[in-house]
Amino acid sequence: MKFRPIVLSLIILSISCSERSEVDRRVDALLSQMTLDEKIGQMNQLDYGSVNSEIIAAGKAGSVLNCVDAARINELQRAAVEESRLGIPLLMARDVIHGFHTVFPIPLGQAATFDAALVEEGARIAAKEATSHGVRWTFSPMVDIARDARWGRIAESFGEDSYLASVLGAAMVRGYQGNELSSPTSMAACAKHFAGYGASEGGRDYNTANIPERVLRNSYLPPFQACADEGAATFMTSFNDVNGVPSTANRWLLDEVLRGEWGWDGMIVTDWNSAGELIAHGVAADLKDAAELSVNAGVDMDMMSYSFIGNVSALVKEGKLQEKQIDDAVRRILKLKFELGLFEQPYIDESNAGASDYCEEHLAAAKKAALESAVLLKNEGVLPLKEGSTVLVCGPMADASHDQLGTWAPDGQESHSITALMGLSKLFNVIYEPVLEYSRDYDMGNFAALKAKALRSDAIIMLAGEEAILSGEAHSLADVKLQGAQREFIDALSKLGKPLVTVVMAGRPLEIEQELEDSDAMIYSFHPGTMGGEALAELISGRAVPSGKLPVSFVHSSGQYPFYYNHSNTGRPNQGNETLIGDLPLKAGQVSNGCTSYYLDAGYGELLPFGYGLSYTSFKYSNITLSSNELHSDDVLKVEFELTNSGDYDADEVAMLFIQDLVGSIVRPVKELKRFERVSLKAGESKHICFELPIKELAFYGLDNIFKVEAGNFKLWVAGNSADGEAIPFKVI
Repeated sequence: MKFRPIVLSLIILSISCSERSEVDRRVDALLSQMTLDEKIGQMNQLDYGSVNSEIIAAGKAGSVLNCVDAARINELQRAAVEESRLGIPLLMARDVIHGFHTVFPIPLGQAATFDAALVEEGARIAAKEATSHGVRWTFSPMVDIARDARWGRIAESFGEDSYLASVLGAAMVRGYQGNELSSPTSMAACAKHFAGYGASEGGRDYNTANIPERVLRNSYLPPFQACADEGAATFMTSFNDVNGVPSTANRWLLDEVLRGEWGWDGMIVTDWNSAGELIAHGVAADLKDAAELSVNAGVDMDMMSYSFIGNVSALVKEGKLQEKQIDDAVRRILKLKFELGLFEQPYIDESNAGASDYCEEHLAAAKKAALESAVLLKNEGVLPLKEGSTVLVCGPMADASHDQLGTWAPDGQESHSITALMGLSKLFNVIYEPVLEYSRDYDMGNFAALKAKALRSDAIIMLAGEEAILSGEAHSLADVKLQGAQREFIDALSKLGKPLVTVVMAGRPLEIEQELEDSDAMIYSFHPGTMGGEALAELISGRAVPSGKLPVSFVHSSGQYPFYYNHSNTGRPNQGNETLIGDLPLKAGQVSNGCTSYYLDAGYGELLPFGYGLSYTSFKYSNITLSSNELHSDDVLKVEFELTNSGDYDADEVAMLFIQDLVGSIVRPVKELKRFERVSLKAGESKHICFELPIKELAFYGLDNIFKVEAGNFKLWVAGNSADGEAIPFKVI
């Protein structure tokens, strides 16, 4: 009898081993042969400019980033596979953020499509192009919630809404990774930056983020969990600290939440030197401290700080790290390499490198994304313009082949960009006079020549915006206005007596209230990528109908940031009765003017709400019905309605479902997006739409910090943006 527990343990072990995957067995077999130094080498990621074949053959790197030359990649792989002791292949990585050679709109622009299938297709195309050049790991999607346009990296985000970012982030993961990671056209995705990076204080990049745990869980973590649930192969730590603990040293985030609560078993990499930056943060005295903190937090691979390869061995010998921790990290790295099929196929077919770059299918998808991402903000009966009419084209973004690609497009080639000038020239009789040569240009010396040309035109098309370098990493702004003399230029154009169409290409929502007022029509095109010019020309001519919706709120003034539609109410919610600064009488007594939470100089609300976007047609929502007005937490609420295209153009509408939890154990948002659908309708056509919402998706982290649905009264809205629609009540019992 005393041997029965041992026998039972052996039986359990036998069953466990029989159920383990072939990959796990191969990983363990290889791991058992590795020295400690070889293991640490696998945890080291180096930039292409820092490596050579000798370093690789010595087993001092497990991954290399930023090489896209197939022949050079094969040379490095040959050193790893044929010259190192164990022949472990390299994992080649690159920031493929919104396309490889065929560049799609920046992620914020892709979010404006509200089209998950198209976002997935864009990531699939990026994977096909990048893998043909040897890239098998991308540092994307970025699913940081961004509520402050001063932060330059809002361009890489899906905007301010957690649900939208969750849906689109998961779509990108599917696109990059395909059906099987082992496919030669699949790239490992990397959800970043974990976590809270978008809440950087003051919109300053790399800055601290103070986020209460419930806010972190309810607003900032859901998109990451969606990526984890979708099977994202890797996660990346963020540069910032969250509540005083830098992400790269944050065991609670990496080990307890990501691996523990969510059950995710992928590989974690630091951002560039973020382990080394623990010293500047003031939580590590030196690189040795940084390595200890990072590995203990749950990091598997160090990107470019050299802290692991220089210190982990000593830390193990001193007992500050356990070799089991190193084994677990290397196990995850090796498992990913096996799953990608790198052991079977480490080399690239050099003759096939770039074979699908800019192919017809890829360009068509990029054009569709540019079409769907453009948002019509205003139209006083000017658009569409008649094809063949004479138009004066001007402004710094009119022929900006490089800048229209946007931030983080390192492999985009401006020689393949179709600019607005190129696109418009195919459909209109174009007179071109840029005046402002680039977005920061203050020289309006050529305006006199433009005025003379304006007399010969039927309309003026001004291409405004910001250069690619003005958004993205390390490019925060204190004031998100149009740069240079663009504001003055638009004001002058508006006085020439010709219809003025302003197109804005930018990496963030800009402060455009005055420009919107001066323009007869305005299209907002977040940096649209390779096919941006052709898409804009078709939208302006009416060959295509605008259908993009804002994934972020547009404000009156930069001073309103951070700003987001799904905010909490205050004890004095806005009643629309603000007393503005010009209304204050002289020598007024100290009173609570307006008695709500707002700015004297900007009022309360936004300039344009989340989800806003006009069309050349109109849409009507009618016959909205609920499957029940009282539901239990395990029920599914069905919201059905008729959507009608009541205008004269075939077009798409993005229908949205918003929810409000009226009373909770903590203050709840005034509205939350819970469903959306892009619907194509011919002129005069109606379609029956049904949103199905499991009540369990109304759960949140409440006062007890437990994720659950709280019973009570709710409201819902079905509309085309966050400001429209009539509230319909229902109850969870």
